[in-house]
Amino acid sequence: MNIIVRGIQDKRYERNLQLIADLFFEDSTLAVTEEKDTDAFNIIIKVEIGQGTIYANASTEEPKLSASRTANYISKSTEKESFRQNKNVVSHVFLSILQQYTGMIQKWGVLTGIRPTKLMHKQRMNGAPAQETRTHLKEQYLITDEKINLMEEIVDRQLTMIPDLYKIQDEVSIYIGIPFCPTKCAYCTFPAFAIQGKLGKVSSFLAGLHYEIQETGRWLKERGVKITTIYFGGGTPTAITAEEMDALYEEMYRSFPDVEQVREVTVEAGRPDTIFPDKLEVLKKWNIDRISINPQSYTDETLKAIGRHHTVQETIDKFHLSRKHGMNNINMDLIIGLPNEGLAELQHSLNETEKLMPESVTVHTLSFKRASQMTLNREKYKVAERDEVEKMMDLAQKWNKDHGYVPYYLYRQKNILGNLENVGYAKPGEESLYNILIMEEVQTIIGLGCGAASKFIDPETGKITHFANPKDPKSYNEGFIDYTRKKIEHLETIFPQKKPESTHM
Repeated sequence: MNIIVRGIQDKRYERNLQLIADLFFEDSTLAVTEEKDTDAFNIIIKVEIGQGTIYANASTEEPKLSASRTANYISKSTEKESFRQNKNVVSHVFLSILQQYTGMIQKWGVLTGIRPTKLMHKQRMNGAPAQETRTHLKEQYLITDEKINLMEEIVDRQLTMIPDLYKIQDEVSIYIGIPFCPTKCAYCTFPAFAIQGKLGKVSSFLAGLHYEIQETGRWLKERGVKITTIYFGGGTPTAITAEEMDALYEEMYRSFPDVEQVREVTVEAGRPDTIFPDKLEVLKKWNIDRISINPQSYTDETLKAIGRHHTVQETIDKFHLSRKHGMNNINMDLIIGLPNEGLAELQHSLNETEKLMPESVTVHTLSFKRASQMTLNREKYKVAERDEVEKMMDLAQKWNKDHGYVPYYLYRQKNILGNLENVGYAKPGEESLYNILIMEEVQTIIGLGCGAASKFIDPETGKITHFANPKDPKSYNEGFIDYTRKKIEHLETIFPQKKPESTHM
């Protein structure tokens, strides 16, 4: 679909309008121009600013469609704020035209960002009543009641689990990235290098990671900054040996302040083909009992198609093995819309999940990430149509509710099937605190390891500064000292000097 938008002239609108167009069409191109293209879908948008109001109108000639939007306008605003107001009304009428043209209703309205619940948290932090918040989300972003209800349930759950969520800026969480996997999944864009034949890289990578942990821990102790949660991700953190895991967790306890007081430590053991008794014993030794074992699907043909070299039975066996070794909080991921899967296959996966009843179930919707093998070879992968994907999400939502799981975090992605979302469900009290903190962006997350991303959040202003370690082990190994120094410099700018509290050495 080729779309031409005339009338607004300002090229700054293009990116946002393109993102909205992508919600409706798989392969769309969009240009803001005054040149009519008879081979394109031409939309004319006009914006008028009056005293205290802003008005936008969109129309098309063939077929004849129209939409309008009037909103309050703050005249004494900066140029940036003024453009934001213009962009909102333009987005409204553009979305309305495309909904009329296609017959599709976008339940998330004009939202294209990945963290919708942040909008509701912002309203609550400002003291807005619940009904006022609902009205704001419906009018400002065109979000449907269905999605607002989901947001409300999630925000309530998050504040139950972390009552001090809005006052936690003076602490940090730690993300530790292990960039190795047995094989790389076709949909994956995370740092994940096949571990076979890379043992030299693993050992040198771990030396750099130990250094990052030591130096970061030293700084946190000196400043008296507490750690809220620690999360080992990747890749697959259990892809390394039991001995390497043992040394890494020992370093964590030795270097970080008051690890015994950290609210939660999680290790993603996502690939069942990396879980063995010796590794589970190491986890138990260091008081870690929250892990992920991710089936993604309970259909062997699907696992083979997406590059996961383990079987469904191995997932089940490793779940029971983990229970036997004291893993009391297990998360399992399922992905909606994997190749050749529809409602029947999802129902089968849910039936198998019911036999295990993990503490939490994260339901992802397949996203065609730009650099994944699945996206680069998309013609090879047959996925469900939009209507069926929506029915699959409804089925997963109902299953979780019927089995006592509650939604507690949510995020969206570009190129996600059906313009849907990823939702984490958990038994009440078993929610992942780290998942809440990383999604709501209320405190600094320090990323250590290959491909680890840091978010430095100023406790006073809320301004977010991003910093990422390199994604490949070679570059990481060559520069980890420099990356550690730069992260500590960022920390220096947002945390004031204060005396350290008691620490366990």
